[in-house]
Amino acid sequence: MRSPILLLILAAMLDCCTQNEKLTLNKGDQLVTVDLDNVKVGGEIGRRIDITVSNNLLKLDIDNDFLASFLKKDNKGYIGLGKLIDGTVKMAVYTGNEKVISLKNYLIAQIIKAQEPDGYIGNMTPANRMWKLWDIHEMGYIINGLITEYKFFGNKESLGAAERAADYIIGKWPEMPSDWEKSTSVAEHVAITGLHRTVLTLYNVTSDNHYLDFCLHQLKLPDIDPGIVIGRKELIEGHIYAYMALCLAQLELYRINSDEKLLGPTMKALDFMTSQNGMSISGGAGQAEIWTNDQDGRGDLGESCAIAYQLRVYDNLLRLKGDSRFGDIMERTIYNALFGAQSPDGRHIRYYTPLEGDRHYHYGDTYCCPCNYRRFISELPQMIYYLAGDDIVVNLYSASEATLNIEANLSVKVIQETDYPDSGHVTIRIDPSEEALFTLKLRIPSWCKNISVSVNGNTLNETFKSGTFAAIERVWKPGDQVVLDMPMEWRLVSGRERQSGRVAVMRGPLLFCLNPAQNGSLAKMDGADLGRIVIDKASIEPAPVKSSAVRPDGIACCLRAGTSPFAMGNSRNVTLILTEFADPDGKCTYFRIPDMSEAVTDELAGRWN
Repeated sequence: MRSPILLLILAAMLDCCTQNEKLTLNKGDQLVTVDLDNVKVGGEIGRRIDITVSNNLLKLDIDNDFLASFLKKDNKGYIGLGKLIDGTVKMAVYTGNEKVISLKNYLIAQIIKAQEPDGYIGNMTPANRMWKLWDIHEMGYIINGLITEYKFFGNKESLGAAERAADYIIGKWPEMPSDWEKSTSVAEHVAITGLHRTVLTLYNVTSDNHYLDFCLHQLKLPDIDPGIVIGRKELIEGHIYAYMALCLAQLELYRINSDEKLLGPTMKALDFMTSQNGMSISGGAGQAEIWTNDQDGRGDLGESCAIAYQLRVYDNLLRLKGDSRFGDIMERTIYNALFGAQSPDGRHIRYYTPLEGDRHYHYGDTYCCPCNYRRFISELPQMIYYLAGDDIVVNLYSASEATLNIEANLSVKVIQETDYPDSGHVTIRIDPSEEALFTLKLRIPSWCKNISVSVNGNTLNETFKSGTFAAIERVWKPGDQVVLDMPMEWRLVSGRERQSGRVAVMRGPLLFCLNPAQNGSLAKMDGADLGRIVIDKASIEPAPVKSSAVRPDGIACCLRAGTSPFAMGNSRNVTLILTEFADPDGKCTYFRIPDMSEAVTDELAGRWN
C-alpha cells in the first residue's frame, strides 16, 4: 500500500500536472474521482450515456445551430456552444468513439478560428460585446470547454485561446456599466453564471496568479452570498442554477484556501432543499428556475440546468466530506429528475419536468438546458466509483467495469453485475493485479433497512447501517466476489406543503407516476383530477411488473385504486399501472390513501447536520 510520503509525492505531481489531467485529487478531499476512460457503464445509466451520444450529440446540426453565429458575429444571443464543447470532449474521452473525437476536433478548430485577434470569442458585434446579456456567460463556458480540451488532450492551442479570451474579459471588466444590473434586470452573479469556476479552473491549470486575483478581487467570489431568495423577483436573484454554479466555484476555492466561510452558501442550499421543503420528491427544485418551498409540482418544476448543477454540488460534497448520504441524493435525482428530463430514446430534452400535468420538450438543441444536460451526462461515469486513499468506494450501483489504479504497482479491476434499480441484488467482482490489503466501501442507501453482504459465499455478520458506507477490509485476491442484497419494498412517502395529505409511490431510488393513457377511463383527466385518486397500499403487487414505457426491461407498479375520493373506504374500481417517473407521458405523482399512518417520511428530508 502507499506510504504517506508516496501520497504526498503523488499529490505534488498531480498539482503540477497541466495536461492529460484525469484524476482529480483536491486538498482535503475524502474521495477522489477515477479516470474517465477507465470506467465503462451499462445498465440504465450506461444506456442514457449511450443514447445521448448516438441519438442526440451525433444528431445535432453543428454548423447551422451552433457554429454559424460565432463565425458571422450576428448577435444571435445565447447558444450554449461552450457547454457543448465541454461535454463533447468528455464524451470523446469516455467513449473513444472516432465520430465523437472527430466532432470534438471540429468544434475546437472552428471556435479557435472564430476568435478575434483581441481575444474575443463570442457571437456579438463590437458594440454588443461583454455587456449584452449572456455574452459573458457564453464566453465563460467556451473558455471552460477549451480548458477541458487541454486537460484531457494536451492541446496547447486550446489553452492559448482560453487564456486570450479570459484576458479579454479581465481587460474589459473595469468598463462594466454602473447600471448594468438595472438595465438588464439580472443580478451580476446570474448574468455571468459559470465564469467564477472557469477562471478558477484556468488558475489551477496555469498557476497564473492574475486569474486567481481576478476571481478574488474583481468577481469577489469569497464574498458572494445571495441567500435563498424565494420567487421570481427583480434581478432573478433566486436563480437556482446560478446559485449552485456559484456554490461549485466556492467549493473549488475552498480547496485552495480552506476558508470555512466559502462553505456557507452551499450548506444553506442543502439545508433549504432537505429540511425546508426546497426539493421535490423527484430531486428537482424550484419553479421557473427560482427557489420555492411550497412543493408545487405543476408547470415549471425542476429546471434541467439546476438539476445538473445540484448533482455537481452533491458529487463535490461527497468527495469533500465522504458522507454517503450525498450518494443517496445523487441517485434519487439521477434516476428521476435527470432521466425524466430526457426522452426515452435520448433525442429530446426538457427545460422543466413537473410532477403533475403535461410535460413538454425544449423547442431545439441549443440554449442552456439541452447543452447542460449533455454535459452532465458526460460526467456520470466518474460518479460510480471513487478512491479514498487505498480504499475503493462504490457510490452508484449499475452494471459497469472499472480499472482503478491504487498505486504504481497495484491496479484493481472492479466489475458490477446487477439489474439495479430493478432490484437491489448486486454482484461485485474484485480482481487486483496482485493480492493486496485494502477496504471496499459500499454505499448503503438510506431507503434500505435490511442489508445482506457476503464475500465469496460467506455472509458477513456485521450490522451495516443504512445511510452509511459498509466497509469490508481484507486481503483481496483475484476472483473475489462480493454479493450485496438490498431488499426493495414499496413505500408510500408522505407529501409536504401543497402535497400534504397525499403520498408518492417509491421503490428503491425510483419514483413512480401515472400515465393516464394506460387506462381509458382516466385518459381525459388532468393532473389535478388524477391526484384525487385513492390508492390501496395492500393491493400493490409485491413484485414489480415489466414495462418498456421508459427503458427496455423497465418496471412498473400494479395496484388497485378508487377514482372517487368521497367513497367510504376505497372503492378499488380501477387497476392502475404506475410507471417510472421518467415516463414522458406521466401526469400525476401524488395520490390519496385512506389512512395516512401507512405513509413514511421521505428519508432524504430533514436536517443533515
